Amino acid sequence: MSEQILTLSQLGWRPYFQQQLTFEDLTDFQVGRIIEQHRSNVIVLSEQGQVSLLPPSGDERVCVGDWVLFDEDLRIQRVLDRQSLFDRKAPGSKVASQLIAANVDSVMIVCSLNNDFNLSRIERYLAIAKEAEVEPVVVLTKADLCDDADDKQDQVQKLNRMMSVYSVNALDAKELTALHSYCKNGQTIAFLGSSGVGKSTLVNGLLGFEAQETGEIREDDSKGRHTTTHRALKLMPQGGLLMDTPGMRELQLADCEQGVNATFSEITDLALTCRFSDCSHTKEPGCAVLRAVDSGELDERRLVSYQKLMREQAINGASLAEQRAKDKAFGKMVHGAIAEARSRKKGYESSTY
Repeated sequence: MSEQILTLSQLGWRPYFQQQLTFEDLTDFQVGRIIEQHRSNVIVLSEQGQVSLLPPSGDERVCVGDWVLFDEDLRIQRVLDRQSLFDRKAPGSKVASQLIAANVDSVMIVCSLNNDFNLSRIERYLAIAKEAEVEPVVVLTKADLCDDADDKQDQVQKLNRMMSVYSVNALDAKELTALHSYCKNGQTIAFLGSSGVGKSTLVNGLLGFEAQETGEIREDDSKGRHTTTHRALKLMPQGGLLMDTPGMRELQLADCEQGVNATFSEITDLALTCRFSDCSHTKEPGCAVLRAVDSGELDERRLVSYQKLMREQAINGASLAEQRAKDKAFGKMVHGAIAEARSRKKGYESSTY
């Protein structure tokens, strides 16, 4: 994209972002979208071309897909409100959230049909997509290596009959044409999926050239090697923008209750008819959810997955909330100390005259 000059509309500009700007913003700053994110800088594309900017100072964070205002000194002045945002609990023991992608129209949840196939993992990604209020599209890859692709596709489709589910061989360009409707001019699609599921091959297929290096599949576990190293937006031949994200080895939910409930809507609907409003759906009498499991109306695997994700997001969400409260209290303490020091300085200066 570095050699191409695109209009803001081609970059995904919408009235939602336009209405956030004042006349002074338009005269004093340039508008651009972050297309690459690295450790020490971000790459922004505007109607004037491509520039490298330092991340904003302070607590404000940015990610690929963000719209920003920057000045002639190549400093980010403001990050526009996001229409959608994907984040997660940061990997490891650190209590913090990690921004993944902003202002996405559709997210393609990629899962391979070999030994990596996992319905619970797909449900985890669906919860994140639902929380961000972005349309999820499930893409099952490596169909050419699977003898029961139709059966597995049906299993995924049963998670949500209204959801779009595709089974493809990412190496066959003809099979990828089914995904072109999500790649139209100004549309942004993102890819989520664990390492080695074939995201890089899918990216290359949609872009029409080898933009990402692909790794060989390990014979012991049917998984590919992690090849993507940073998040970036790329222009597709169909006019849309493709956002590739590194494989997520450790995806944890946080503050995602709404997304989990939406992903398991049949359970939340049943819960409304439980005898107790705070039913945990484990052993309470009059539990409509357990009754549905016993009758075969509800798959027990779905209930186990729902309960696991709800516990996970509750624990991580509480940890993040506690950390935010500590950060806020520390900030107040610092500001108070600075104010007191200034007051003492003024008092000292007054006493010397």
